[in-house]
Amino acid sequence: MLKVRTRVAPSPTGDPHLGTAYVALFNWVFAKKHGGSFILRIEDTDQVRSTTGSELAILDSLKWLGLGWDEGPDCGGDFGPYRQSERKNIYQQYADELVAKGKAFHCFCSAERLNQVRADQRARKETTRYDGHCLSLTESEVKEKKQKGESSVIRLVVPEEGESTFTDRLRGEISIPYQQIDMQVLIKADGMPTYHMAVVVDDHLMNISHVIRGEEWINSVPKHKLLYEYLGWPMPELIHLPLLRNPDQSKLSKRKNPTSIGFYRDSGFLPQALVNYLCLMGWSMPDERDLFDLEDMVSEFDENRISTGGPIFDLNKLSWINGQYIRGLSHDEFVEELIRQIADPEKISQIVPLIRDRIERFDEVISKADYLLGDIASLESSDYEFSDLPEELISQILFITVSSLEQLEDWQKDSIFELFSRCAKYLDLDFKKFMKPIFVVISGKKSSLPAFDSMALMGKSVTVSRFRRAMDHIGISGKKRKKLEKEMAAFLNA
Repeated sequence: MLKVRTRVAPSPTGDPHLGTAYVALFNWVFAKKHGGSFILRIEDTDQVRSTTGSELAILDSLKWLGLGWDEGPDCGGDFGPYRQSERKNIYQQYADELVAKGKAFHCFCSAERLNQVRADQRARKETTRYDGHCLSLTESEVKEKKQKGESSVIRLVVPEEGESTFTDRLRGEISIPYQQIDMQVLIKADGMPTYHMAVVVDDHLMNISHVIRGEEWINSVPKHKLLYEYLGWPMPELIHLPLLRNPDQSKLSKRKNPTSIGFYRDSGFLPQALVNYLCLMGWSMPDERDLFDLEDMVSEFDENRISTGGPIFDLNKLSWINGQYIRGLSHDEFVEELIRQIADPEKISQIVPLIRDRIERFDEVISKADYLLGDIASLESSDYEFSDLPEELISQILFITVSSLEQLEDWQKDSIFELFSRCAKYLDLDFKKFMKPIFVVISGKKSSLPAFDSMALMGKSVTVSRFRRAMDHIGISGKKRKKLEKEMAAFLNA
């Protein structure tokens, strides 16, 4: 019998996402249930956005949740390397094989031509897809273009007629017409593979038996199935999990819910509570109880109990579950966790320089530094009202800052200050005025301890979450958001 091998393959392009934890959890449990192996693979083909810091944050977050792996970039294994950036030559080898078989081809189309093709297709209300312009190029024509220095990619050949039929363990047989499938780029102009090429090659070479991932990848299965068929490889079994959703049924997003694992760790949630709640996202125990640990889930796990309905991620329900776990701690465990969350010596030592010259009694510490020790009370839109700042300007300030902070990799006070200075200059706004709503965002007060030290101490996930909450308070309509997004793009290009 084929040994069960599952994997999670996050991209290190930002803060570790709840969705990563959710998918990792079900892969981990499935592997443990069947006595198999769980693999961590880093999909860093996006060399522009991928960072070492993000990769380390992913590893730390999964370890914090108790989801250790049997093979990965940090511990090695028999099927490495486990970073796609270190496997570039492997992908090229198989891409060349596909070209030689006539199952892939070199495409020299410019971005301008491709954009025009898509615009024309949209105007005709057709599915946007590559039109096969370079499909008929001969070997000599390809060679000639390369000799001229023309840039090219390698694309997948997709049948013009028929449909792709495959089986999902949860959803049964699924068919998708080839007319809806794009001739996917497999190797980019820089020689790096796209996700679609890399994931198939890696899953095969790493002997992955079951691919367990989010349902957003269902429409990509026909491309992957063609690659398996063209290369003569067996396809793993597929299990597509339901997407996590906000209470309004929309896909879970940072605009409506904190999505960073770091936010929950830094906001006083216990890892076992978060794991428990993620278990409930699309799955249930046979006895329908809400509280159980990883061992219970492994013992009782049956993938047939996974619901395909979109599970609602409810922060209030998670908080309730976390409360149950807190009350289940022994006295000593409670004290230990309290010290770690609130009175951590390292955190306190960082707060001391900010506060010691601002107090006259020690009982003032809590009132001045409470926002650094935990979450702040809910605010109202009125808290963000300033006589010299119109509402539209406040919206601009908050939008440009949160969008910029999300992309900031070097989370240090000097870097944050420099970023905010650029934002204020772009908005042609006096820096003191610019900072007025910022103080409310981070502290709940119209003045606070040094703002940039505070944000550096709170960490990126908590800081960004507070900005997002503030934007909800003041309200930003869809029309206004589009305008702000254009302004943000202009700022980034300035």
